[in-house]
Amino acid sequence: MKTKSGLNNIFLVTGGTGSFGSSFVKYLLKRNVKEVRVFDRDEEKQEDMRQYYNDPRLKVYMGDVRDRDSIDYAIKGVDYVFHAAALKQVPACEFHPLEAVKTNIIGSDNVICSAVDNGVKKVVLLSTDKAVYPINAMGMTKALMEKTMLAKARSQKKGETILCGTRYGNVMCSRGSVIPLFIKQIKEGKPLTITNPEMTRFLMSLDESIDLVMHSCMHGENGEIFIKKAPASTILDLADALKDLFNANNPIKIIGTRHGEKLYETLISEEEMARTKNLGDYYKICPDTRDLNYNIFIDKGYQPTPVKGGYNSHNTERLSVRQIKKLLFHILGSHAY
Repeated sequence: MKTKSGLNNIFLVTGGTGSFGSSFVKYLLKRNVKEVRVFDRDEEKQEDMRQYYNDPRLKVYMGDVRDRDSIDYAIKGVDYVFHAAALKQVPACEFHPLEAVKTNIIGSDNVICSAVDNGVKKVVLLSTDKAVYPINAMGMTKALMEKTMLAKARSQKKGETILCGTRYGNVMCSRGSVIPLFIKQIKEGKPLTITNPEMTRFLMSLDESIDLVMHSCMHGENGEIFIKKAPASTILDLADALKDLFNANNPIKIIGTRHGEKLYETLISEEEMARTKNLGDYYKICPDTRDLNYNIFIDKGYQPTPVKGGYNSHNTERLSVRQIKKLLFHILGSHAY
């Protein structure tokens, strides 16, 4: 990796023991980093991580993004912050929306403000497709996290902390992914429960999510949000591919769309697509240029013409069962079940 990414510096990963966080910590420790700080509130996972790596460059910090003081303590001297801590479970956020507000919005603002006050070079915030046209509390709070980042980014001057972000759908085999559930049902001889067979989802690996975050770290400027292009599949084809892979004949059970679920994932809205740049493997959503003198935008208008469809899992590349099976074979080879 080029020095532009700052790999010889000090990194802080919030939510560092989660699915993405732990994979990203592993990625960093394989490289020429000076120090990796894991900021998390799960002491058991932190201790497991510390013993597993036994690496003096790894420092674990107990704390919660809701507590600004604990962030300030961990962030002193840090060069790059990767903000992955969040409440991500849709049902949990639906039942406890204010808890999602405290972590995903206020907690993220604490991280941003602490980074700015402590002179961090760059903050990369991890968001989700659910922030686009949000219909559940988790997506709504993530959308407001993005808005908070964009608002703070507008006030940053050249040479000050850069605030940027990434946005992706469910990562294959991560916590909350349907793949581990399907595998469990296959091994237990139970029916594979599908909400809607025509429902589509992007297929992205943990390695690809790391690539996206590092691309944002290397190239992101204030207010920019990056999306990695990815193929998609229907949930039924995904289930059939897993059955083929495990040589299983479990029946399929349609249980109906659950509360807060969408038919397809949208990573870039129609409105955002009008100010999005195609970078080949990636898209970059450029920030709007509004400042606090917003009357001119009321008088003259601002929003470019929306691009019909945006970018979603219905209009991206659609994989066949054979292609999904090949992808799963590659992904599952690095996971123990």
